[in-house]
Amino acid sequence: MRDSDLLLAYDLGTGGIKASLFGLDGMPLENTFSQYDVSYPGNGFQEQRPDLWVEGMVSATKRLLGRSGVDPARVSALSISGHSLGCVPVDRDGRLLRETAPIWSDDRAKAQAEAFFREIDYPAWYLRTGNGFPAECYTLFKIMWYRDNEPEVYERAYKILGSKDYCNFRLTGRMATDPSYASGTGCYDLKNARYDEEYVRASGIRPELLPEILPSHAVVGELTREAAAMLGLTERVKVVLGGVDNSCMALGARCTQAGRAYISLGSSSWIAVTGSEPLVDARRKPFVFAHVVDGLYMSATSVFSAGSSFRWVRDQLCRDVVERERRGEIADSYELLNEMAARSPIGANRLQFNPSLTSAAMIEKSKNIAGAFVGLRLEHTREDLVRASMEGIVYNLYYALTVLMDLGFSPDEFLLVGGGAKSPFWRQMFADAFGMNILKSSVDQNAASLGAAALAAYGLGYWRDFRPADGAHALEGISRPDPARTAEYRKHYQWSRRIADWLSDAGDMLAEGR
Repeated sequence: MRDSDLLLAYDLGTGGIKASLFGLDGMPLENTFSQYDVSYPGNGFQEQRPDLWVEGMVSATKRLLGRSGVDPARVSALSISGHSLGCVPVDRDGRLLRETAPIWSDDRAKAQAEAFFREIDYPAWYLRTGNGFPAECYTLFKIMWYRDNEPEVYERAYKILGSKDYCNFRLTGRMATDPSYASGTGCYDLKNARYDEEYVRASGIRPELLPEILPSHAVVGELTREAAAMLGLTERVKVVLGGVDNSCMALGARCTQAGRAYISLGSSSWIAVTGSEPLVDARRKPFVFAHVVDGLYMSATSVFSAGSSFRWVRDQLCRDVVERERRGEIADSYELLNEMAARSPIGANRLQFNPSLTSAAMIEKSKNIAGAFVGLRLEHTREDLVRASMEGIVYNLYYALTVLMDLGFSPDEFLLVGGGAKSPFWRQMFADAFGMNILKSSVDQNAASLGAAALAAYGLGYWRDFRPADGAHALEGISRPDPARTAEYRKHYQWSRRIADWLSDAGDMLAEGR
């Protein structure tokens, strides 16, 4: 080990990949971002090109090294936090069998899930796996979809890899996964930490398609000559397996001990609590992933389209603001949206927004719930629409919190991470609506990256435990609730839940007409 060694972490998200350099003390030095898109080729189909992930890694890394000016020889290890439930089929030589692959939110495999649960008891499956997303989103059912709809892909497949595991293969030539990612396959036994033979057998897929499971901090290998040249690094760089984004973010958000919790406010958003046991409930179905920290679990409830819905509002209703940012007249379009929202009162003049613009979380009355503005009148302004969209996301996340609280979780404060954490206005809205303190730390949008870097530091023996990751946080602000505003928000929150039930019924009606 050299004191000058650096760690390279990747946050492989739905909308792009961030590359970050960290020192051995866990402090960030520099980061860059490469954007890519999702394609929607059919109803329920949401895909990305796996090669885009690798191309994004390459471009982000080269910009990172160029911007930082560091000697590439100082980078000793890298690790990836990757978006979940990926389903990338490769042949024995690791060649892609499809140009695109379903991502976590793809729910095309409804027929396969229905067939599976004609044989397997659904509540028992959920309690064993903790898989609280709509079942058809999980990898097992997507593999079944390949078998039933693209048999030539299925027959030629040697392994089915997740997002970060495909990238790790491209870097090292080795195919493997970790417990946190495997726990999103739809056939992973959380308590026994292994693939479940009963569920694999019931699915009818070939068991050998599932990659071997290694610890999240395991060293997969070193960069191949080709990968080193591609990234501009040395072949001595060790690749640590990494983990699923939810669990890496938990590690980077100080959730390294049972009872700690955080709110992630990004494209999709969730409220997560770390525990020594999975937090499951067959009726409300929180989703659970194995933690990247051995022996722990990350249990959560979510809003599938939080920041992505707010971005939709910006792009569709505030195109002039986006154009001003593009021309360099303003630094950040979202800051201007915050100013607009602040000119509207709590409740947005009796306007409500439900952010269910993509697949719905299982905590809702129906997975067909439709997103909507409700109560729209001629007197409403654009400021009202922007504020209503921010409040709607807060209300949905507060509802997600109540599900966890009903199961015995009782927080008095939350650390807020993700892109939305940058907004003081939004942080105060959370504090007032939740009725509790909301903390902001220096880690901010880097929680998943810090978690990946921490796995690399621990896996290579630089750290003896994960306490340095906690030490990387410097508290930058506390938003405290105002009781009067809390009471006002709670009134509007109660209306939002009644509206959500109506929109669930409307979504079911619309679904019948497809």
